[in-house]
Amino acid sequence: MSGTLYLVATPIGNLADITHRALQVLKDVDLIACEDTRHTHKLLQHYGITTKTVSYHEHNEQQRTAQLIAQLREGSDIAVVSDAGTPSISDPGFRLVRAAIENDVPVVPVPGPSALISALIAAGLPTDEFFFAGFLPSRSNARRTRLNELRAVPGTLIFYEAPHRLVTTLKDAYEILGEREAVVARELTKLHEEIKRGRLSELSSYFEDNDKARGEIVVLIDRTVIAETTVKTESTIAALVDRFEQEGMDHRAALKKAARELGLSRAEAYRKLVATKNTK
Repeated sequence: MSGTLYLVATPIGNLADITHRALQVLKDVDLIACEDTRHTHKLLQHYGITTKTVSYHEHNEQQRTAQLIAQLREGSDIAVVSDAGTPSISDPGFRLVRAAIENDVPVVPVPGPSALISALIAAGLPTDEFFFAGFLPSRSNARRTRLNELRAVPGTLIFYEAPHRLVTTLKDAYEILGEREAVVARELTKLHEEIKRGRLSELSSYFEDNDKARGEIVVLIDRTVIAETTVKTESTIAALVDRFEQEGMDHRAALKKAARELGLSRAEAYRKLVATKNTK
């Protein structure tokens, strides 16, 4: 009988973010195929796991796949891990999974951390539909072409991005997709974790300072283009409330009067006022 191929999710930062099942699988298998053995050894050492490891990355994936399939067919159980998160998601694993399926080798997912899902659930953007596009092309023309292809996707857009391209990507997204609510999540689960929310134009300005764009980055963009009238209304409600407060009204009365002048319910006026503050 053949062995089993396990796809094991590992922490994206905090070493405590690993399941009991994942640890047990890593202890029990005959071999762990790692994107970077040096990186994975830190995790294994932390949990006292001594299972043999072998490298499995984009530069040796084709050759190593054949070797691993041969071992699986001989009965060895093998776990695949990436440097962080879930294997096969913008990381090696897909080729080996396809080969395992073609050779009737059982493929078992061992779920756990994923940067894109962690960012999505904390972003505050719609989660009912989303589209993960991996890394956008590094070349400007190709990146802009890809963004144009994604304009009509009816869900939250999710990308991974390198720090040195973040600002350019945000500016391209603003120009091609239009003004939208967006989130930049970086260094998730790590010491310097930051989840910055705002509009594309605001986020591109915020991250102009290269010191702010560091670490592993996930970019999320809302499906909806913000109408120009919405932007103006939100700006106006804030200005009116501020003016009425300066004239001596308390905040509640100022908001009520501003809502009346703009023909809005108090609840809608409050929502727009909060939206304005959240983008500053």
